[in-house]
Amino acid sequence: MTLNKALAKVLVEINDTANKFDSSIVIRTDNKNIDAKSMLCLTYAVLDSQTFKIEVHGPDEDQAKIAMSRVFWKNNLPVTVI
Repeated sequence: MTLNKALAKVLVEINDTANKFDSSIVIRTDNKNIDAKSMLCLTYAVLDSQTFKIEVHGPDEDQAKIAMSRVFWKNNLPVTVI
C-alpha cells in the first residue's frame, strides 16, 4: 500500500497531537506497540493495521487520552483507549 496524501495528513495529525503531551503514548495495533510520537513507526502501524488501542501514562494522560481518541475517531480509525 502506498502512502497517499489523505493518509499522510492523518499520520501528521496523530503525531502532532501526541507530541503536545508530556505523557508516553503507545498505540497497540494488531501485533505491534508503536510510539505515537515517532512518525516512522506510526506510518508502518497505520498502513498495516485494522485495530488500534491507545495506552497513555504520564502527568497529562487524561487530556492526552481525550485528544488522541478524538483524532482517531475524526479520521474513521476505530480505537479503544486503555
